[in-house]
Amino acid sequence: MTTSHDVQGESFFLNLRFLLIICVFAGNALEPLVGSLHIAQQWFSWIFMFHMPLFVLVTGYFAQTSLTGSAGRKVLLQIGMQYLIFQSLYSILDVALFHVPHIHHSFFAPYLLLWFLASHICWRLLMLSFQKIPPVLQLGISVLLGILVGYLPVDGIWLSVCRTFVYLPYFVAGYHLNYADVRRFFTAPVRIIAGVVSLLLMVLAGTSYFGIPAGWLYGNMTYGELGHTEWYAGIYRIGIYGVQWIASMAFLSFVPAVTGHITEMGRRTLYVFLLHGLIVRTVVAKGVYEYIDTPVEVMLIVVCAAGLCCMLTMPWVRTATRPLIEPQVEWMLKPAPYPFRRSA
Repeated sequence: MTTSHDVQGESFFLNLRFLLIICVFAGNALEPLVGSLHIAQQWFSWIFMFHMPLFVLVTGYFAQTSLTGSAGRKVLLQIGMQYLIFQSLYSILDVALFHVPHIHHSFFAPYLLLWFLASHICWRLLMLSFQKIPPVLQLGISVLLGILVGYLPVDGIWLSVCRTFVYLPYFVAGYHLNYADVRRFFTAPVRIIAGVVSLLLMVLAGTSYFGIPAGWLYGNMTYGELGHTEWYAGIYRIGIYGVQWIASMAFLSFVPAVTGHITEMGRRTLYVFLLHGLIVRTVVAKGVYEYIDTPVEVMLIVVCAAGLCCMLTMPWVRTATRPLIEPQVEWMLKPAPYPFRRSA
């Protein structure tokens, strides 16, 4: 039986998912300007403190009802199909149009944002293997793996191995998260403090003293790739986890729990996630960013990202692109017919 708290909880996390996909779009739209405009670097760093940890967390939360059984198998197959389709599409467009530097065109090296699909498959499989372990121990193991993966002597992009384990704690936390606990935590005083902290982090993100190298925020590089070969390099990852936790709590304080228009748009964020990269990369390839050199134009980029984000959640976009975004996989779940009949 569905209670009002269940409905409110679903609305809260759908609203969160929509606000986060705006941050994803805005962050990727700002990235080409980070090296040339300070305000772009400031907003970019602030967004990257929380948007991917929270996006993984909300993904874990919605996996609660679809991790096991036929529903779980269907989701895994669908993510796998999405990865094959869009890895092929983005790679073809990159060769023909985008020409992003330092890209490996391989199914074993996810193309830019497609790392999330590869890691999502791994998170689900890892959660299945954790099922007999107490939740607190699951979280402890996932944090330990997130720290240890940085010591591997490999390129972190292959199979998205670094991001898979760096962000695993957020998926585990989201899977065990209860909205009632969230509601109890975010009292009025906590929301006020969190709002102040969020503004403070935005200011600090623009200072050279506090500035965190982007590689640490991406989570896609080993310690060696980040220039830290010390045995204690894992302590830096613990520090990043702390910053991300504080920034995430601050952002969560702004999320409404009421059911509204953004709640419905939150149900279709997958379309934004998989399609917005095509828009950003096309704009970059056409040289539009070469004409952006003022803070007002940077703000316009963010506004356009939010507007396009809303557009990509429209029903007509879903109708037009559903075969690509949500490929049919039911036929793969049907048992194969037995080729021989036993005679009487």
